[in-house]
Amino acid sequence: MHIPSLKDIVSPEEWALRCDLAACYRLVALYGWSDLVFTHISAKLPESVSGDDHHFLINPYGLMFDEITASSLVKVDMACNKLHDTPFPVNPAGFVIHSAVHEARPEAGCVLHTHTRAGVAVSAQKHGILPISQQSTFVLGSLAYHDYEGVAFRDDEKPRLQADLGSANFLVLRNHGLLTVGRTIADAFLSMFTFENTCRIQVDALAGQNGMDSLTAVNPAIVQGVAEAMRVQTGGLGGAFVWPSLIRKLDRTDASYKT
Repeated sequence: MHIPSLKDIVSPEEWALRCDLAACYRLVALYGWSDLVFTHISAKLPESVSGDDHHFLINPYGLMFDEITASSLVKVDMACNKLHDTPFPVNPAGFVIHSAVHEARPEAGCVLHTHTRAGVAVSAQKHGILPISQQSTFVLGSLAYHDYEGVAFRDDEKPRLQADLGSANFLVLRNHGLLTVGRTIADAFLSMFTFENTCRIQVDALAGQNGMDSLTAVNPAIVQGVAEAMRVQTGGLGGAFVWPSLIRKLDRTDASYKT
């Protein structure tokens, strides 16, 4: 007797999104951005799948990022209630930040949050992101900051986080880590790739230096023109410009995320 798999049950649109999100988790692990099981990437299901409801895919709590598959991702509502039968648990506290962003930014298809060493290091620096690299100019064009209020599991923090984020696509969570908002999973990933490298470059540049005075800053006029530069750099395609190459890279090593 044929036992239907999740792929047989969900819509083609949902399965495609599941595969992309599982790939994103695997890529985050591949690039060394994961923090065991303690961060999240959320993807919003399109209206063609969920109608007027707001449904999301998120990681099953307890699996390492390099173990996540399309089938193991959990579908939840805005309150992180599970919407389908699954043996996997979810972490409602871990969805507080993501639900806040998705609520304030309905156009956001993906929210990606990390606790990397470089990201946390820069989040603790009073001056924040410095205009000292080409990578930083892309971040500074759409950057916001949110002060640390302890482990983010309280709903009362959400309005302040939403106000701080505003329309920005890059958010420094002070003393905590980094967050990117993307129209698609590919956009959020490419933004985090740039954000993470910005922080790594800054940590390296400041090592053994006496603060910003010893560094060369990018001309502010160049920073102001970053939006047009980014459009040209990606041919107007955003994350879709590089996503197929990343998927090919992942498939060469392990395509089990598609199961």
